[in-house]
Amino acid sequence: MNKTLEESLSKVPQVTLGFWLIKIAATTLGETGGDAVSMSLQLGYLLSTGIFAVIFAVAVLTQIRARQFHPVLYWTTIIATTTVGTTLADFADRSLGIGYAGGTALLLSLLLLSLFVWHRTLGTVDVASVSSPKSEMFYWLTIMFSQTLGTALGDWTADTAGLGYSGGALLFGALLLALVAAYYWTRLSHTLLFWAAFILTRPLGAVVGDFLDKPVSAGGMALSRYAASATLLAFIALSLALFRQRAAARAH
Repeated sequence: MNKTLEESLSKVPQVTLGFWLIKIAATTLGETGGDAVSMSLQLGYLLSTGIFAVIFAVAVLTQIRARQFHPVLYWTTIIATTTVGTTLADFADRSLGIGYAGGTALLLSLLLLSLFVWHRTLGTVDVASVSSPKSEMFYWLTIMFSQTLGTALGDWTADTAGLGYSGGALLFGALLLALVAAYYWTRLSHTLLFWAAFILTRPLGAVVGDFLDKPVSAGGMALSRYAASATLLAFIALSLALFRQRAAARAH
């Protein structure tokens, strides 16, 4: 790549339809994959969180050390955030006993704090500005909080609020459509809309993942977590081949 062009690009992909399709699949994979390790393998939430946290840390450090955008590395890191977010949220909600509402409130506070400190430190939370180690650290920390929040929010909506998995999917799908409408027909900040959509795709993935692998008696399809995870991973790989991922132009 031409050096001047390379220096003008960030280390995150352009936000396109392909980006959102892969993001939703990745968040759904995080739910089925996280549950496969913590529940199907019976490792428990704490040990599973520790395993995925190590994978997440290695992926983030590799991503930060990379000199340019690499689609496979980027999406591997995203998947790592979704799996650790799943088991961490389940550990906080269930093992620590703070419940879905408590977990959602705590994680929302951490997410907003991360965005606030990021903005105060670097002056922007625009993802196109993610090109330096410091901005990348804020970016991935914010994403990890958003993925964990999404798990808690999805479970809260489906279980405590009584909407079930299909009802939760319809709710979050409708909210995402509202954000699409706001993007095209209002003057709301595109950075704000991006983060709102990024956050909402996680609970959508959480309820869809639960719908796939939870028992029929609980409103799910009772599919194998391993089979569901493998299918989602194959879909992501196919999407990466079909929807070419390019680095976003760096914000100035």
